[in-house]
Amino acid sequence: MSLHPLPSIAVLIPCYNEDAAIGRVVRDFRAVLPDAVIYVYDNNSRDKTAAVAAEAGAIVRHESLQGKGNVVRRMFADIEADVYVMVDGDDTYHAASAPALIQKLLADQLDMVNAARVTQVEAAYRPGHRFGNLMLTGLVSFFFGKRTADMLSGFRVFSRRFVKSFPTLTAGFEIETELTVHALELRMPITEVATPYKDRPPGSVSKLSTFKDGFRILFMIGRLVKEERPLEFFSIAAAALTLIAVILAVPIVVTFLETGLVPRLPTAVLSTGLMILAFLAFACGLILETVTRGRREMKRIAYLSHPAPRVPAPVLSAVQSAHEAPLH
Repeated sequence: MSLHPLPSIAVLIPCYNEDAAIGRVVRDFRAVLPDAVIYVYDNNSRDKTAAVAAEAGAIVRHESLQGKGNVVRRMFADIEADVYVMVDGDDTYHAASAPALIQKLLADQLDMVNAARVTQVEAAYRPGHRFGNLMLTGLVSFFFGKRTADMLSGFRVFSRRFVKSFPTLTAGFEIETELTVHALELRMPITEVATPYKDRPPGSVSKLSTFKDGFRILFMIGRLVKEERPLEFFSIAAAALTLIAVILAVPIVVTFLETGLVPRLPTAVLSTGLMILAFLAFACGLILETVTRGRREMKRIAYLSHPAPRVPAPVLSAVQSAHEAPLH
C-alpha cells in the first residue's frame, strides 16, 4: 500500500441535449484520466444524453433547475475530490490536455488552471463569439485585473478549496464570469494554458445565444462591479451626475453674474438636485466599500479553511508519469 495515495480526480460535465457528443467526451477523458471519476449532470435534456453518457461509463446525475450555473452549483456541492476538471459536453475541448493541466495545478499549488482556446477553425469559434469574449474579458480585466485572456472558456481545472469556497450565485452561462471574478477577488494563485479547440460534431448545436447571453454576461459584470467594487461603481455614477449638474449650472451662473437674476429656476433646482445625488452616490460607495471589505475577508477565511493542494514529490512524479499527455 502506497504511503502517498494519488489525489482523487473528478471530471464534471454539465450537459443539455448533447447526445451527439457526450459519448465521445466521456470516452476521451476516460482514456487520458483512467483513475478519475466522470460525472455527467443532465439538465433536463430532451434527447438521449443521459443514456449515452451512462453507456460510455459516466456516472449520470440530474439537475432540474435549468441553466449551467444551477448545474455547476449542484456539482460543486455534491462531488468530493482533491482535483476537479470541469468541461463542456459538446466535444469541442482537447481532452488530452487535461493531464497537463492537472499536473500544472498540483506542481505549482494553484487553485485554478484555465484552458484558453486556440483554433484556426472559424466555425469552431465564431467571430461574434470571439469579439464578445475579448470585450467581456477586457471589461473584467479593467475592473478586477488581467490574469486571463479567455474568461469564457468552458474547460478548467480547480483545487478542492476553490470549489468548496465558491458561492455560486448565477443560473446560466454567466457562471464562467463568476468563477473568474471569484478567483481574481480573492487573489488566488491561478494560471492559463493554451489548449486546442475544435468545432462541434455533426448533430450537436450550440446553446449559447450571442446577443441574449452576451447581454446577460455584460449585466453580470456590471452587478459584480457594483458588489465587489462599490467605490469605483458609485464614483463613476457620482462623476456622471456631477458632470451633468455642472453643464446645467454654467449658463445659469453666467447669467446670474451678469444680471443678478436666476431666470431658469427649474434648471437651477435640477442642477442642485443632481449635485446632491452625486454626493449621496459617492457616500454610498464609501459605506459599501467597507461592507464589501468585510465580505471579502469572510470569503477569504472560508477559502483558507480548506488546505492547499500540497502533493508530495513522489506522488507528483506518479501523477505526471501516469497521466502525461502532450498539449498539442
